[in-house]
Amino acid sequence: MKTSEVARLRLKTQGIAASRFKNPADVVRWFGAVQAQDYLGSLWALGLRLPGASEAEVERTMAERSIIRTWPLRGTLHFVAAENVRWMLGLLGARTIARAGGRYRQLGLDEATFAKSRRVLARALEGGRQLTRPELAAALEREGIATDGQRLIHLLNRSALEGLACYAARRGKQFTFALLEEWAPPGKRLSREEALAELAGRYFRSHGPATLEDFVWWSSLTTTDARAGLETVRKGLRREVFDGRTYWLASSTVSADDARPLAHLLPAFDEYTVAYKDRAVVLHPSHARRPDAATAVLGPTVIVDGRAVGTWKRSLKRGSVVIETNLWTTLKRTERDALEAAAQRYGEFLGLPAVTA
Repeated sequence: MKTSEVARLRLKTQGIAASRFKNPADVVRWFGAVQAQDYLGSLWALGLRLPGASEAEVERTMAERSIIRTWPLRGTLHFVAAENVRWMLGLLGARTIARAGGRYRQLGLDEATFAKSRRVLARALEGGRQLTRPELAAALEREGIATDGQRLIHLLNRSALEGLACYAARRGKQFTFALLEEWAPPGKRLSREEALAELAGRYFRSHGPATLEDFVWWSSLTTTDARAGLETVRKGLRREVFDGRTYWLASSTVSADDARPLAHLLPAFDEYTVAYKDRAVVLHPSHARRPDAATAVLGPTVIVDGRAVGTWKRSLKRGSVVIETNLWTTLKRTERDALEAAAQRYGEFLGLPAVTA
């Protein structure tokens, strides 16, 4: 394979170049987990893969509880299908907690404090209540648990990793939390071996071509566990070698031969850029030398034919959305037209006319 082919295949398997989904929950199920640290950006990450979808439709899916926003991978917020959230937390939660031990000590959070906060949060949220961060902070403070600095978010993060709480619907512009058992319908239970295989299968079919090292990075599993998951599902995968490295993808994946230039406005932390340890596929060598390249591709990124060619930002004006691009190269006319079409599609997602600047 060549770099260009790896990029085209990833655009296809990720549902960017060729959508295969009916609704936002289908997107999340396909990926296993979709990074959702940047909330508005993560709504677009799902909408990008759903032609004709609107921001309101994607957010409504969260309120309807078919996708859950929590911290299953790398200690970072992700969307997870409701039926998968428990086995995923069961597989990865304890490892994430262990890796956060040093930060807990810096914040003065010991196991006794976590146990007490768990009881307080459970009482505050029971009965179907959905409370904001300030409301939960007040409940903790009343019981003598300090929430200053980053203590509150780590207390909430720990409760989520242990399967107690999760993000619920927004109240106005404020996020709320609910008890996972009350918010999410019961899901399937998997053994550890089954969970490893399930996670590996979802990753390589949705992110392939990808390496074992990429899967380790994305999942935060140990290399041993990641390899065990891969070995279980490898019969359904195809092996390819590129630059001396082994890549895996679903056996059913067919190469995309569309010669038209394709442009996309990716949100910050999109799975296309963030889900791989090695980002050489998305970064051309001439752009990789830029001092801001490594961080730039994790922000809102302009993609043309699978490669990053710049960054973008939006500004909401009265009755429109203005999209400003910072391009690293001069685009051909056909590429500029493709970028304009991508901007218009983003405007349609927001329900606003898009103006490029």
